Amino acid sequence: MHESADPPVGEELAGLVEGQPIVYGGNRVARVTAALADRFEPGDRLIVVSDSGRLLHIPSGEWAVATGAVGRAVDAFSSMGAVTDDAISDFYRIFADRLSDDDGFAPIAEANDGDVDSARQRGRSTTRLELTDKMRADMIDGLRMWQQASSTRDSATETIDHGEWRLEQRVAGLGAVGFIFEGRPNVFADACGVLRGGNTVVFRIGSDALGTARAIVANALDPALEQAGLPAGAASLVDSAAHAAGWAMFSDARLSLAVARGSGPVVAQLGTVARQAGIPVSLHGTGGAWLVASASADAERLRSTVAASLDRKVCNTVNTVCVHLDRAGELVPVVLQGLTDAATARGAGPKVHVTAAARSFVPDGWFDGQADIVRADGVHREAKAEQIADDKLGHEWEWEESPEITITVVDSVKAAVELFNQQAPGFVASLIGTDADEHDHFWSTVNAPFVGDGFTRWVDGQYALNRPELGLSNWQFGRLFGRGAVLSGDSVFTVRTRMWQGPDNLRR
Repeated sequence: MHESADPPVGEELAGLVEGQPIVYGGNRVARVTAALADRFEPGDRLIVVSDSGRLLHIPSGEWAVATGAVGRAVDAFSSMGAVTDDAISDFYRIFADRLSDDDGFAPIAEANDGDVDSARQRGRSTTRLELTDKMRADMIDGLRMWQQASSTRDSATETIDHGEWRLEQRVAGLGAVGFIFEGRPNVFADACGVLRGGNTVVFRIGSDALGTARAIVANALDPALEQAGLPAGAASLVDSAAHAAGWAMFSDARLSLAVARGSGPVVAQLGTVARQAGIPVSLHGTGGAWLVASASADAERLRSTVAASLDRKVCNTVNTVCVHLDRAGELVPVVLQGLTDAATARGAGPKVHVTAAARSFVPDGWFDGQADIVRADGVHREAKAEQIADDKLGHEWEWEESPEITITVVDSVKAAVELFNQQAPGFVASLIGTDADEHDHFWSTVNAPFVGDGFTRWVDGQYALNRPELGLSNWQFGRLFGRGAVLSGDSVFTVRTRMWQGPDNLRR
């Protein structure tokens, strides 16, 4: 007689030993370092990143903070079905009103000043951290948009009539959405867009902006939730500066979607952590737009396009410019002029990286001359131009005040498309030229979700679609299933099926 046995139950990890093997990827082994073994305590958790073997240590306290916030969002979602659309609109109105009120905003501004000062003292970038008047206005405008947006909750997308019975396909909230983003305070308001569709959100902001986030929660977000009658925890902050809290949050399988914005490697790692936990992901990491100057390009349009695409460093800023060989002698200097115009407008020096193919078209003065290049840690005297390897065209320049781009020369638009498809993260592509057939071929062959014929900074949900975005997805990891590359509050939903029966004796 065969006796069945229960599968073995793993023991709780109480400690680690230096050199201890940790299997990952099916056939590889990572080793515990002495430092990790010393730090690890009973109750802590360990995650091995399946594609790199990196060992991520989550102290028990960070786990509790993160999963506690997720739990509040999950509990709140169970009550969102009974919340009216008017109450959700009231939430956005009150949130926006509190940000609009100068007295109410004062503690938020003070906290942001402190975050910015601290970041500068540590040599950190502040271009996206500072809560400027424009950023404040954009936050308010975004919340007003969601206040006025029509709700799709419980709307019927399809009705199937079988005569004696019928089915309806109806839109419903997806669940608790986890959102990790860099230190841009305006994203805080964007993340709340998922409430419009009946979802809840739990977020973690980068440590540089945590003080600002706490002030927004205390002075605007939590009061708006309470006054509008939404369940507590419908928008929950993971109140921790530790990266481990983010790993813990994205390991919580109660999340219905994990959204990450920030630098490419960090976002990719967070995406892997979430996927390992079985959570669908939406990643918004590596950016950098590409601009292609055709042989038919108008020089002035090219110059103004470059300048307008370098007004500030964000994901849709132009990063790589490909110039047609037939016009390179004329157009490479035009690109450099656009770069210089953008730098002058910011009161800083320009920086360009050129491939061997473009080297002869860049005046020697760019390589011999120097400029004041403003980095996060201060001003550096650097050469205005440096040569770059042909296989580094996709490297994204994270500049502070000094606009920085790469230029290469190609013998056709087709060759530029091939370079984009091979090296770019698959994000924004723009073609400057007057040949309509060339534009159609560019659109058909370039592997990018966002394609245009002018400046690249149009790629923004709020600016282009009148819908505040949670993030912009590239195609670095392949095309996106079932949605566009702009993730907005109204694109986070599921579909439920409702059946209505006629006669009592209906049978199959």
